[in-house]
Amino acid sequence: MRVRESRILIVGLGLIGGSLAAALRAAGHRGEILACDPDADEIARGIEMGLIDRGDTRLTPLVEGTSMIVLAVPVLAMRGVMTELAACLERAAPEAVITDVGSTKATIRDCAVAAFGRVPPCLVLGHPIAGSEKSGVAAADPGLYARHKVILTPEADTDPAAIARVRDLWTACGAEVLEMEVARHDQVLARTSHLPHLLAFSLVDTLARQDERLAIFRYAAGGFRDFTRIAGSDPVMWRDIFAANREAVLAALDDFEAGLARLRRAVEAGDGDAMLATFDRASHARHYFESLLNQTSYQAEYQMQQDGKQLRYRVGPGGGVSGRIRVPGDKSISHRSIMLGALAEGVTEVKGFLEGEDSLATLQAFREMGVAIEGPHQGRVTVHGVGMHGLKPPAGSLYVGNAGTAMRLFSGLLAGQAFDTELTGDASLTKRPMGRVADPLRLMGAEIDTAEGGRPPLHIHGGKALKGITYDMPMASAQVKSCLLLAGLYAEGETRVREPAPTRDHTERMLAGFGYEVHREGDTCWLSGGGRLTAAPIDVPSDISSATFFLVAAAITPGSDLVLEHVGINPTRIGVINILELMGADLRLENEREVGGEPVADLHIRYAPLHGIEIPVDQVPLAIDEFPALFIAAANAEGTTRLRGAEELRVKESDRLQAMADGLTALGVENTLLPDGIDIVGRGGEGPNYGGGRIDSRGDHRIAMAFTIAALRAGEEIGIDDCANVATSFPGFVDLVRRVGLSLREERDEEGA
Repeated sequence: MRVRESRILIVGLGLIGGSLAAALRAAGHRGEILACDPDADEIARGIEMGLIDRGDTRLTPLVEGTSMIVLAVPVLAMRGVMTELAACLERAAPEAVITDVGSTKATIRDCAVAAFGRVPPCLVLGHPIAGSEKSGVAAADPGLYARHKVILTPEADTDPAAIARVRDLWTACGAEVLEMEVARHDQVLARTSHLPHLLAFSLVDTLARQDERLAIFRYAAGGFRDFTRIAGSDPVMWRDIFAANREAVLAALDDFEAGLARLRRAVEAGDGDAMLATFDRASHARHYFESLLNQTSYQAEYQMQQDGKQLRYRVGPGGGVSGRIRVPGDKSISHRSIMLGALAEGVTEVKGFLEGEDSLATLQAFREMGVAIEGPHQGRVTVHGVGMHGLKPPAGSLYVGNAGTAMRLFSGLLAGQAFDTELTGDASLTKRPMGRVADPLRLMGAEIDTAEGGRPPLHIHGGKALKGITYDMPMASAQVKSCLLLAGLYAEGETRVREPAPTRDHTERMLAGFGYEVHREGDTCWLSGGGRLTAAPIDVPSDISSATFFLVAAAITPGSDLVLEHVGINPTRIGVINILELMGADLRLENEREVGGEPVADLHIRYAPLHGIEIPVDQVPLAIDEFPALFIAAANAEGTTRLRGAEELRVKESDRLQAMADGLTALGVENTLLPDGIDIVGRGGEGPNYGGGRIDSRGDHRIAMAFTIAALRAGEEIGIDDCANVATSFPGFVDLVRRVGLSLREERDEEGA
């Protein structure tokens, strides 16, 4: 970014102001940087360090000609500085903009009103979320703001040009700039910054006054040092902050004291489940907090922390596929194991749990509703059920990341609770339609508010009396069926769902496994409300959706011989097996057995030439998530493969029909896109069947993984953009594709480059 050639005046040359000057110098700022500070020695030190060009202990002599004034003084000194500035502001450049760095915005806004008579349109209130226990200009750090957030809290009439210039200022320093209302800012900061500092100061002070304080500090472990480090911050500064943000800090302290009292009662009573619920919820929330705050996948967030860069796969052409592997646990069953285990009476032991982003979102949501959950650890999870009516209101919105399954199933489950809840998700999920579950739930008596177009977030009003209905689904969807059955658990009378084509029956099977009677006749299933669930062990089979990428990889690659172990072969999920066999794949089911009510087998697949087919319409719902990979099989089959009746693919994590068609076209594969399907013309043979190219996965993990295996029959390298969300459904995917014989390397590009 080009740094403006302007004169910048920094008022207050401490750590924050000095680091801003240092960051601007490092960014190549070509204008003058001036500083005002009551300490002449600090000004001299700033000049000596090359951070500023000149300075003064008085403000008025420095204002003339300045185009940006940054107020970096303590909060309680802000009113006096603004009053002095108001008296001489006319000497500044006509385009002058004022901003500040204070951590309590309401108080500073009040100071502005007192000094200027109003908040001037040229004043952009701001707060960099960065700092250090060190102080003074000597501690100035040019990297202090890099990869940190700066929150701007402009007024409704703040000049947009002024906001843009302040945004440019902080972006030049490497910061991420966000906007927020003043009141919201002060509430958030009271909880995330001010309260932790208050507690650290109090804890260290309490221990420092003990008779055994020397022993306490001498033998303190790293955790004590980490938590109390912030108690070394500037006491005067924090006194001013607590005084200025008093109401928000006291509200945060009230919440903390209430939580501490609950924990104290649990310790006194020896209530292990209550203690575990608190500790486990806190432990996992700590790992999950980036997604809770930023509403992004926390595994994707980790990937994106690399200098703001985006994860790309580069997959070399060719390769072999052989060996024995086991893919992660089934996502659909993992979701349901947590949901039903939480509502059951007793302790549910889960093995094979998928430790991917979507399933972890479900697990975390139940922790937020008071369920004690141990794990996951190597696929093992222990759920301490609270019964059908034992869930507690969450403290805030339930964030489910990218998990469409979780949001739709939660809608039904939460419609029957006594409390209100809000369901939110990441940017991708907020584009997906939720009317398909909200509308029938409303017919049952639920009250649900959605955003425009029936999209998330969903606000579910609790305490509504639900009544069973008979519902004919207009489109085959296991998620809608499961949503209504879960709501039916809480409804008066029978809830009956008729599906136009068979869909996954994991919910019905698992309900029966937990002792809840579910009936089925033909295309209709039903249950009666008012029953109870009893805890039962669950062994999650490997996910056939994840296995599909490797089934197709082996099916299209000459010489391949691969075994996928312990894969779920539920009759409502084996569309991919049926379709591949119709295309001529050499695929055998070995070691068939039943585990926890779900059929499983080892899938043994060898290469055989494939041919194009018309995909039977009755197989489409049974393979809806597997089609991105099946499209790659079609591209390598002899002749044309035709798909119809798959409009559901338009409303997945991306428009998968469009995304796959665009990607196939980029590789040179002939295809014709239709509203509800696609025709793909494959070349067959054993040589390369298409070229290489660059693919936009649109942030959809299945698109990214499909084009990864496509490289096996490509003539050149395939680059796939935006792959961080692969961890959403398939942790360990990269390691497994390398293990079976593909050449894949990861790299990070500038986002959008």
